[in-house]
Amino acid sequence: MPEIIAIHSFRGGTGKSNTAANLACLLARQGRRVGVVDTDIQSPGIHVLFNLDPKDAAHTLNDFLWGKCDIGRAVYDVSRILGPEERGKLFLIPSSIRTGDIARVLHYGYDINLLKEGYQQAIEQFALDYLFIDTHPGLNEETLMSIAIADTLLILLRPDQQDYQGTAVTVEVSRALEVPRMFLIVNKAPASLCGDALAAKVAATYNCDVAGVLPHADEMMELGSSGIFCLTHPDSSLGRAIDGILRRIET
Repeated sequence: MPEIIAIHSFRGGTGKSNTAANLACLLARQGRRVGVVDTDIQSPGIHVLFNLDPKDAAHTLNDFLWGKCDIGRAVYDVSRILGPEERGKLFLIPSSIRTGDIARVLHYGYDINLLKEGYQQAIEQFALDYLFIDTHPGLNEETLMSIAIADTLLILLRPDQQDYQGTAVTVEVSRALEVPRMFLIVNKAPASLCGDALAAKVAATYNCDVAGVLPHADEMMELGSSGIFCLTHPDSSLGRAIDGILRRIET
């Protein structure tokens, strides 16, 4: 059965898109057919990680939501980014970065029921094993819908008091929506904090499983979203931690 994995955070800047892209690539390298959809329509950006030039994206998720095309025309095969070890397939549904399109979303919105239909159509049309939903930070109507239909929800937070408080709200809402599986991921943890101790503290605070703690990595900052970290630095501490999260959520 195909699995829908929503990746969410209460605040921006937690590394949500990077985590989604890395997990998706690892699964595709295992031979899976994986899709990623950018539902952060107000501030899209995950296409940069997959090296998809917006000029090459004739149609986007926006066009589907506004009835300009079917979902298949907004899906792009980005499997080439996997390199010579490519075994599966990797597909991206980007959102538009055009100023006018973003302004239209902010002013007029869209029918969120179409979003759910688009997910299912993409899964069927491209025979996906996994669909990752990169959500918009915070809680709004479309984000709640994406969380509600997910089989697995990954909530990212940093070791920061603002993130701790916002995550508490997200966890409570997600439990009310009866998400089948929910994991927390602590990202950008400084070296001074012990990963195991931090994971135990976060798990106890929210009474929720922690899939892993991702350490701060200068190499990630240096990469600057110009590629997929686990493909360029697989043997780094961060690369191994991302792989560990994948194994955790696959069980």
